[in-house]
Amino acid sequence: MQSVQSEVHPVGRILLKHAREAFESQEKIEQEWRSLHYLQAPDFDKAVRQYDLLASALEKEGISLHYLPRDNTSLDSIYLRDASVITDRGAVLCRMGKADRRGEQIALRAAYKELQIDILGEIAAPGVLEGGDTMWLRNDLLAVGHTYRSNPHGIDQLKGLSANFFDIITIDLPHHKGPSDVFHLMSVASPIDEDLILVFSPLLTVRFREWLISNRFTLVEVPESEFESMGINVLTIAPRVCLMLEGNPTTKQRLEEHGTKVIEYQGSEISAKGMGGPTCLTRPLWREV
Repeated sequence: MQSVQSEVHPVGRILLKHAREAFESQEKIEQEWRSLHYLQAPDFDKAVRQYDLLASALEKEGISLHYLPRDNTSLDSIYLRDASVITDRGAVLCRMGKADRRGEQIALRAAYKELQIDILGEIAAPGVLEGGDTMWLRNDLLAVGHTYRSNPHGIDQLKGLSANFFDIITIDLPHHKGPSDVFHLMSVASPIDEDLILVFSPLLTVRFREWLISNRFTLVEVPESEFESMGINVLTIAPRVCLMLEGNPTTKQRLEEHGTKVIEYQGSEISAKGMGGPTCLTRPLWREV
């Protein structure tokens, strides 16, 4: 059986946007990186090489890769998870909370048509919603973060589109570094298995942390020293098999102590400088359940 309403079951197909198509050139990078609040300007050639290695790592795990074309959107389009939410009844195209990213849904609409994925709906103003604020906790339960990138209007529209075939719980997130920062629900939690979740507890609400514990999740804690280096941002490609940015040895060890296979990738240009880890870089299209 195939479903996309999971963060942990084995990935069969995945949608990507290669650094070559998102970044386009060093000139484009130099024009945009400051206004997009990147930490530094990525090196185009190095980013392309790193992305090739990332794609190779996914293929080695038996995952079928699909790519979005170049479409003259911003550098941030490399982080394509944010532009849609996919359910078993089709995709919801997002209206991005980061204004520079609006318009990415146009390319996604065409890609989903080609991939024969129905469009369930689209978030409209004044709603904003980003895919990084959505996280499947069960096949029938989607957590959605209320952040600067996803507001109550957008969340209510998503609830309307769910049509009672899955439930939504809203998780309030703190101000943290403010509206210009990249801060989503998946910045503080990443499911590793149906009963195992990676968390950064200092930025979890007490209510959500207690909910996870009461629903029998074992919490693996990311140390404060590895939060900024995106130790929290991992892509689970099968139960207790995950992809993470290199440079987070304590988090890696803690995951391994819970029986998790950790695959590291080099992401100084495609992840660290734009603060987008492997979940941000990918949009699973279906998983085996």
